Amino acid sequence: MNLGRTIGCLSKPQPDRIDRRQDLAAAPARKTSSRDPRIDFLRGLALITIFIDHVPDNPLNLLTMRNFGFADAAELFVVLAGISSVMAYGKYLEREGLSSGIRRIARRCLRIYAFQIGLLLVTLTIVQQWRAYFGLKIVQLAPFFDRPIEAFGQAFVLHAQPASLNILPLYIVLLALFPVVYFGIRYSPWTTLATSATVWLATNIDDGLNFTNWLDGQEWFFNPFAWQFLFTLGMFGAILLQRNAGELPRIRMLTITSRTYQAAALVLAAPWISWGFSDVRLFDVGAPDKTDLSLVRLLNIMAFIYLALSSPVLRRFAAHPWATLVVGCGKHSLEVFSFGTLLTLIFRLLFRTFGPSLWLEILVNLVGIGAMLGLAHILECRRAKPLARRDRCRACCHGAATVMTGR
Repeated sequence: MNLGRTIGCLSKPQPDRIDRRQDLAAAPARKTSSRDPRIDFLRGLALITIFIDHVPDNPLNLLTMRNFGFADAAELFVVLAGISSVMAYGKYLEREGLSSGIRRIARRCLRIYAFQIGLLLVTLTIVQQWRAYFGLKIVQLAPFFDRPIEAFGQAFVLHAQPASLNILPLYIVLLALFPVVYFGIRYSPWTTLATSATVWLATNIDDGLNFTNWLDGQEWFFNPFAWQFLFTLGMFGAILLQRNAGELPRIRMLTITSRTYQAAALVLAAPWISWGFSDVRLFDVGAPDKTDLSLVRLLNIMAFIYLALSSPVLRRFAAHPWATLVVGCGKHSLEVFSFGTLLTLIFRLLFRTFGPSLWLEILVNLVGIGAMLGLAHILECRRAKPLARRDRCRACCHGAATVMTGR
C-alpha cells in the first residue's frame, strides 16, 4: 500500500452525511460502538504505568515502559489522545458542522479544566492536613500557603502547575487546537504536518519557546509547542486507521525499521544493572529531553504505536475478557487518571513520612492499581444502565410503530 497516496486522500471531502430524520417504524438496530478497544487498552495501561512511575521507591518502576526504551507512558498517552480525539470529535465536526463540534470540544476542555482545579484543591487540602499532623513541608506547594491569592490566581489560568498536575493543562491546550489541526489535515495534510513539525523543531532549537510555570520560574514540564507534534501525528494515525478498516497499513520496510529501532532503544535505555545484568550498552546516551520531546523519544513512541496498531495481535489481546478492566480505565481516562493522581500523592506522603518498606510497597501497588481498576468497573456499570434503558425505550417505540403501521 502506498502510504503517501493514503495520506493524500485525506484532503478529499467526504460525501457521507447522516440524514437526521429517522423512520420510527424502522427496526431499532443497536448502534455499534465506534470505540477501538486497542486504544482504550493502551490508554488504560498508560494510566496504570503513570501511577506506578509516580510513586517513588516502587519496585514495579523497573518494569514499566520507560525501562524498555526512550519514551514512557506520557508519550503513549498523548499520541493516543490525538487518535481518540479524531474518533470522538471528528465525526461531529463533519456531520454537525463547525459550531456544534467546537461546542462539544469546549465542553470537554471545561470538564478537564474543572478536574485540574479540583485536583489542585484536593491536593492542597491533603498536604495541609499532612503538614498539620506530621510536620512535612512540600517546598513546591509553599506559595499556595504563603501567597494564596496570587498563587491561586496563577493556578486558575494554568500558570502554576505542581509537579504531579502538569499533564492536564497540556491536554487542554492540545484539545483546544484540535479543530484547527483537524481541518488542516482534511484540506491540506502535508502543509499541516510540515507546520506542526516546524514548530516542534523550533522548540528543540530555541529553549525559550515555552510557557512559564509560575511556581518555580521554570518552563512547563510538557512544552505544548513540542508535544503538539505528537498529538498531530496521533490525529494522522486515527484517519489512517479509519481509511484502512481499523488497521495501520502494514508496510514491510517500515515494520523492520520500527522493530530495529525498538531493539536499539531497549539496549541503550534499559537499566541493565538494576535488573541484575551486566551493562551491555556500547555508549551512554543520557536521558533524552522530555520537555521538548527529543527526536529519539518521538521516534521511539511512533515505532511502538505503529507496530501495535498494524498488528492483529493487539486487537485479539484487547478483546480478551481479562483485559476488560484495563479497557475500562482507558474509556474513563479522565476520572481514573485524576483518582490515580490523588492516590499517588497519598502514597508519596506515606513513603516520605514512614520510609519505604516491603509491606508498604505491596500495599501501594495492590491498593492503588486495584482501586483504579475498581473505579473503572464502577463507571462502566453506571454507563451500562442508561444504555440498557435507552435500548428498552427504542424497542418499545419500535413495537408501537409496528402496531400503528401494521408492519
